[in-house]
Amino acid sequence: MPKIHEMLESKFMKKEDVGAGALLTIAGVIQKNVAKEGAEPEHKWCLTFVENDKPLVLNSTNIQLCQGIFGSDDTDDWLHKAIVLYTDPNVSYQGKVIGGIRVRKPKNRPAAVAPVVPPPQPVGQMLEDDDIPF
Repeated sequence: MPKIHEMLESKFMKKEDVGAGALLTIAGVIQKNVAKEGAEPEHKWCLTFVENDKPLVLNSTNIQLCQGIFGSDDTDDWLHKAIVLYTDPNVSYQGKVIGGIRVRKPKNRPAAVAPVVPPPQPVGQMLEDDDIPF
């Protein structure tokens, strides 16, 4: 039987899409309308990726983390750089701890070097942090 997160489709990345970790290459930083269909438009900044069609909606924490990872507040300097997205169970939203996506620098590899893209892993495959090679 499917899990609920498998039944709810989203055009944006969800924590279930990255699991314990996903190594991606930044293709762009764009504004997207994140409002539900029929609602007033609400534009947010998003990262887009070479290896994945779904953009990541950026919150202020992840924006600041990217600035630190790439050493620049100019998002043009983030393009074509590798980054790891992972699920952090401690992310809170509206006062509740619900878990969410966080970003970090790839292990053993400077973020400035574009990664060799491995074949895609099945969605939902959970790995222990020590087993993640990036």
